[in-house]
Amino acid sequence: MATNDTREKQKLHENSTRKQHWLRWGPYLAERQWATVREDYSANGDCWNYFPHDHSRSRAYRWGEDGLLGFTDSQCRLCVSLALWNERDSILKERLFGLTNPEGNHGEDVKEQYFYLFSSPSHSYVKQLYKYPHAKFPYSKLVSENKKRTTEDREYELVDTGVFDQERYMDVVAEYAKEGPNDLLIQYTVTNRGPDAAPVHVVPQIWLRNN
Repeated sequence: MATNDTREKQKLHENSTRKQHWLRWGPYLAERQWATVREDYSANGDCWNYFPHDHSRSRAYRWGEDGLLGFTDSQCRLCVSLALWNERDSILKERLFGLTNPEGNHGEDVKEQYFYLFSSPSHSYVKQLYKYPHAKFPYSKLVSENKKRTTEDREYELVDTGVFDQERYMDVVAEYAKEGPNDLLIQYTVTNRGPDAAPVHVVPQIWLRNN
């Protein structure tokens, strides 16, 4: 029986020779489409303020999509991701939050705890991790505290806000596996790391890119 390494080499060879399109699906969904030059239609080229994070849940993107722990095809036509709600946030957690260039004391910066744990070369198996606090996500505090700091100061990070104290958060793991080039299997696992029970709503999402 072939080893996993040999199977991956075979898949990549099939992809390069166009026998099987193993790279059609992968972790290609953008982490952040908001506040990028891709979505900037401002009169003065101010992409930071033209499409901030606050607009991302109510305005349609024109040139891409973004999502939490996402997966999509190579043309970003059909997208898969996850939404979370802890019954304390005022909005769903659908995408990564961060600071724009003027907001961060060291420039633009995502303020989240997320990790890419594994991806095979053909993306036939992908594992990602996101840490979601039990407490209300401190959006405004992250912005206000970083605005106060100069370039000589360290950045104010999510862990500095105290939302992860006593391990009061959820580990959210997304696993994607491909049985074939177009046969996608998905598993989401949520583990409460805190000392007490806490609510979390898990909403898998699939949508067509707005084009």
